[in-house]
Amino acid sequence: MSKHGRNRTRTQFNLRNRMTMVAVGLGLCAVTLVGRAAYVQLINNDFYQREGEARYLREVPIATSRGMITDRNGEPVAVSTPVASIWVNPQELLRAPEHIPQLAQALSLPVDELTAKLTQKADKEFMYLRRRMNPDVAEQVVALKIPGVFSQREFRRYYPQGEAMAHVLGFTNIDDRGQEGLELAFDEWLRGKPGAKRVIRDRKGAIVESIDLVRPAEPGKDLTLSIDRRIQFLAMRELRNAVTANKAAGGSIVIMDVATGEVMAMANLPTYNPNSVSGATPDTRRNRAVTDLVEPGSTMKPLTIATALQNHVVTPDTVIDTNPGYMSLGRYTIRDVPRNNGVLNVTGVITRSSNIGAAKIVARIPDQTFYDSVRGFGYGVAPNSGFPGESAGVVARPGSPSWYGTTKTTMSYGYGLSVTPLQIAQAYSALANGGQVIQPTFVKGQRNEARQVIDPEVAHEVVRMMETVVTQGGAKQAAILGYHVAGKTGTARKNGPNGYERGHYNLLFAGVVPATAPRYAAVIVVNDPQGSLQYGGLVSAPVFHHVMEGTLRLMDVPPDDIQSWLAAQAAGKVGGRPISNPAVLPVPQDAVEPNAAAEFDAALPTVAAPAPAATGVRQ
Repeated sequence: MSKHGRNRTRTQFNLRNRMTMVAVGLGLCAVTLVGRAAYVQLINNDFYQREGEARYLREVPIATSRGMITDRNGEPVAVSTPVASIWVNPQELLRAPEHIPQLAQALSLPVDELTAKLTQKADKEFMYLRRRMNPDVAEQVVALKIPGVFSQREFRRYYPQGEAMAHVLGFTNIDDRGQEGLELAFDEWLRGKPGAKRVIRDRKGAIVESIDLVRPAEPGKDLTLSIDRRIQFLAMRELRNAVTANKAAGGSIVIMDVATGEVMAMANLPTYNPNSVSGATPDTRRNRAVTDLVEPGSTMKPLTIATALQNHVVTPDTVIDTNPGYMSLGRYTIRDVPRNNGVLNVTGVITRSSNIGAAKIVARIPDQTFYDSVRGFGYGVAPNSGFPGESAGVVARPGSPSWYGTTKTTMSYGYGLSVTPLQIAQAYSALANGGQVIQPTFVKGQRNEARQVIDPEVAHEVVRMMETVVTQGGAKQAAILGYHVAGKTGTARKNGPNGYERGHYNLLFAGVVPATAPRYAAVIVVNDPQGSLQYGGLVSAPVFHHVMEGTLRLMDVPPDDIQSWLAAQAAGKVGGRPISNPAVLPVPQDAVEPNAAAEFDAALPTVAAPAPAATGVRQ
């Protein structure tokens, strides 16, 4: 074969081989592609399905409403109202900057400020522009069809009672989470669980179609409080009147149902508007009735007498010689003011609010026994009401470094220990409830276990003794026509950075009504009044009268002192032309509170004793 023939054969052979190789290669590629496609589509399609869906499927939350809070009568005191929030995809809007001025005008924002915010979030796909808007206004903004701008449904908390119940309820933050008060304490119960749904969004982020429900929204549960909004309003009004009239720095009031421990009302001043928390300071938001400590002053004496009676160291008729009206206690002097009360029985110690009498009685009680009794009434122990931030108070323990030789004596008449107004209300409720201490509660129908701390006979006897404070002592301003009232005043000097301060006091009144069959206990504390009246019997006791008179009427509590009612009616004080405060009787001359110049909080280990002429303790 010639040379040219061999070359043609080799060329044909190479071309055939090449075609075969190409065909085999293409076939392998086809098989690989088909296999890969089958693997992706049929065997391992989850990943690519997710990636594909991520381009157009979104899971969006379904807002849920917070549970409603009502008072004991079912009246709403905290409700959630629907609102809308405007949000934007900064990346999308920045691609159409010509719409920014239009959006700024719709939201009443400066163009420069809005542009700066968008620029700062240029790498994000979500940013809130305005929260908690009126839904109609938000709909108008969305209707402008500005690229990347959308609305989201939310809920906002509203408090119909405003500042009257601010400290009890607290408030929620912008995400509708409880921040203070009962909103915080019961946040998990009230909050509910948001739902979620899967939707299809277009490239601009607008929802095209809802695909399915991932999980349904669970609304928050409602909460019924023990508070009566009518009594709450009454308590706030009268407390405000007293604070304003006496130029005081603030005040607190607590009203409890003695048989159940339910808090019927709790108010504080200063207060704030929970519907607009931004302007409130932490000081105004504090629930002073639960968190702030005060020395109870002479409101402590009924507990001292109850302890003495319980331990059989005295009887109601035991004679206590308080002559000559003062006594030495180490380097200190205790005085009764404004007079020497002479010889008193145990009831007279409470009626006259004798410091000497309380000191001599407590001297008969062992230190540990007295301490245990005070703790038994709830002093120095957290009330466990469930309210956030409640204080346990401060009560020195015998044998501890804070227990001095004078501690028990000063505690007997209300100094050297610190308690909250809620704890005083709990202790007085125990006296009114046959000696049973019940933990306070803010929830209607919640029943906490009662704990017996003194015998029922002792408790009833002490309540009868406290009646004399209203009928014969310095608390006649607390009297309520047609009802027996039992209570005790207290005037405690405030402790400052440099010790006890002259001219600065906490004025207290604690009482129960009706005294023969007690239903309610109330405690009023007026903080640092700077007016002409500086005594608990003249400042806090009238608040008790006004508030509890209205409470008894609202709760349909029958009178237990018909004779006084009939006598007043015969005298023309009821049933005819109304008179001003018919049940507030004038204080007779022999019950006028002592002059402030004679005041001294005696026998406190941390305070140097002043000159004897200036000594004494106010009642």
